Amino acid sequence: MTSAAVAFEDLAFAYRAHWPVFQNYHGCANPGEVLAILGQNGRGKTTLLKLLLGVLNPTQGHIHTSGRIAFVPQLFQVGFDYSVLDMVLMGCAQRIGLFAQPSARDEAAAMEALDRFGLADLAQRPFHELSGGQRQMTIFARALVSQAVILLLDEPTAALDLKNQGVILQWIARLARHDGLTILFTTHQPSQALAVADHALLMQSERECCFGPAPEILTEPNLQELYGVPLRRIQFEHEGRQRETFAPVYL
Repeated sequence: MTSAAVAFEDLAFAYRAHWPVFQNYHGCANPGEVLAILGQNGRGKTTLLKLLLGVLNPTQGHIHTSGRIAFVPQLFQVGFDYSVLDMVLMGCAQRIGLFAQPSARDEAAAMEALDRFGLADLAQRPFHELSGGQRQMTIFARALVSQAVILLLDEPTAALDLKNQGVILQWIARLARHDGLTILFTTHQPSQALAVADHALLMQSERECCFGPAPEILTEPNLQELYGVPLRRIQFEHEGRQRETFAPVYL
């Protein structure tokens, strides 16, 4: 368990006594791996991320994390007119102290992170003016500046168009494969999990989860049990490579 960047065993949580959200859950991710977490609305996906982050305490079980963690919520709203650069510099807050000002070195690191995501030209623009995809990449830049080695992403492609969904998924894969970050993300899209995840966790019921290598866990029977909708795993060729995706069958 301790060799993993993130691991949890026999995990349970309840907001109220005798009303457990889930019980006996287990899963792990090694450095440089991606773990996709899937489940119906209300099953406890965000709650699981908060447990791993340490915001909530489990009612049962063990959690192991190794290294600094950054959390990216599903809908990121700010109450003040911060610039894009200010948002990234917030990643330095824990390191520089509560009342200290970011140094020139901090600003240089923030600009380097923005440049990496193609956002350097937007550094002085108000954060709230960015598109959804640009906001997500800004928060990724902030995570890098914070020197986090574990990213917890709550539905990172929610409300994004198809092009920006693809951009975010490419960055998830790149940050794991090339930067060695460990990434856990929740999603309602099995095709996204199949595309980028090494492992998958299906939150099937209060007492039952299914964890393992993504290609083995993301099967038609498992996903139909998870969502109550038939899904078909489809193979196709694109740009000379064999690929797979899922299509739900509604009618």
